[in-house]
Amino acid sequence: MIKKFCSLALLLSTIGLARAAPPIQTLSVGIVPQQSVSRLAEEWGPLLAEVSRRSGVTLVFRTAPGIPVFEERLVQGDYDLAYMNPYHYVIFHKSNGYQAFAKEQDRKIRGILVVKKDSRYHKLADLKGRTVVFPAPAAFAASILPQAEFSRRFIPVEAKFVASHDSVYRAVAAGLHEAGGGIQRTFEACPPEICDSLRILSETKAYTPHAFAAHPRVSAQTLARVQSAMISLGSDETGQRLLAPLAFKGISAAHDKEWNDIRALDIELLKRDVQP
Repeated sequence: MIKKFCSLALLLSTIGLARAAPPIQTLSVGIVPQQSVSRLAEEWGPLLAEVSRRSGVTLVFRTAPGIPVFEERLVQGDYDLAYMNPYHYVIFHKSNGYQAFAKEQDRKIRGILVVKKDSRYHKLADLKGRTVVFPAPAAFAASILPQAEFSRRFIPVEAKFVASHDSVYRAVAAGLHEAGGGIQRTFEACPPEICDSLRILSETKAYTPHAFAAHPRVSAQTLARVQSAMISLGSDETGQRLLAPLAFKGISAAHDKEWNDIRALDIELLKRDVQP
């Protein structure tokens, strides 16, 4: 009798644990295309695989062929999770409910302008009337902030847009354009054969960096597991090795209010196209 009771108790306990265990889930993770799709996959794929292993939630790498397409997919809510620039976050938090849960650790984002190392340009005013290349109109730090600085100083330049940060660096290194916009992180992660031939001409003011944000359909329980796994990467050798290609020191928890510095800028660029 005691043996049967113990067996029944064990069965009920097993059923209870099965019911309590969170279901295995698969989430898409949209990464803003600051670099080529192949390079993004190479850098982010192993990191997302490790986060999947640690969290028990399968994360599938996704991106887009360019930043405008990435924006369209955010409008549609195509990504369960997304790594997006701070301006995108402010817009798509309001319009689609994406909620920030993490950000790069110990870094503010700054826009930079790069020129060739042997360039004769040494200050912003030297670029008056020149063509400056940028990743995309709504690339916050790499495009919006440098252009705002030119405008503030009444320095007219001709803006040209390309596909990614890497495209900017390659164009300037090849001498196709005099200067280009980027950010410190992608410049640090740039292939040495390209960026060793460049130098930073100027930097903008610093702001809260890119957000890791979740669509409202992602449950709080699932998101907590992913967040915890991401944060853990900075605490061990395996995680640090996977963060290194992204030039990340680590990933920390984040909250929506941290992007109030972006909201205070009241940028109008995408507001006409994205309905709340």
